[in-house]
Amino acid sequence: MGLRVHRAISWIGRAEQCGNDEDARFIFLWISFNAAYADETDFQGTTIGERATFINFFNRLTQHDMKEKTIYTALWHRFSGPIRTLMNNHYIFHQFWQHQNGMEGFENWEETFQTSTRSFQQAFQDGNVPKVLRFVFDRLYVLRNQLVHGGATWNSSINRHQVRDGAAILAFLMPLFVQIMMANPHEDWGRPFYPVVD
Repeated sequence: MGLRVHRAISWIGRAEQCGNDEDARFIFLWISFNAAYADETDFQGTTIGERATFINFFNRLTQHDMKEKTIYTALWHRFSGPIRTLMNNHYIFHQFWQHQNGMEGFENWEETFQTSTRSFQQAFQDGNVPKVLRFVFDRLYVLRNQLVHGGATWNSSINRHQVRDGAAILAFLMPLFVQIMMANPHEDWGRPFYPVVD
């Protein structure tokens, strides 16, 4: 846990040095997220998948945050506007891009998008923190792919809103995630990638 937290904090610190470079800030914050959640054992042999690892991480964080409700407060009081904007943006919806790339079976992406948005709104109204985080990070993951895999132009005016909002959401949530992990050092947060080896 100490190594995970140390690495996550180091990347949060680097992200804070980015000034107005929202692309770089988002990428550094995503690295911080990877340091916090990714479990090396999930990528050995039969993997449960990255999305399932997200969900497990969010469930554990939420269980340890039941009393303080720091994540709930952040989502509902500090970032409800940017999160709703993010969720209503079909340019960071995976099925939209599957359809744009000509993949069969995604012709009804608009219907799927509306269903997803309604499900998110219901989870938001119900105060279901793990489910809300899952929806938000599903969208952020598409944005991450666009940036990391060269599917966007640096500092492009086309995707500024989602990059800015995504970076702001991560910048606020990552320190909370780390704080919860530090407050619960006996939780099995998984084995970090590339542990320090002598």
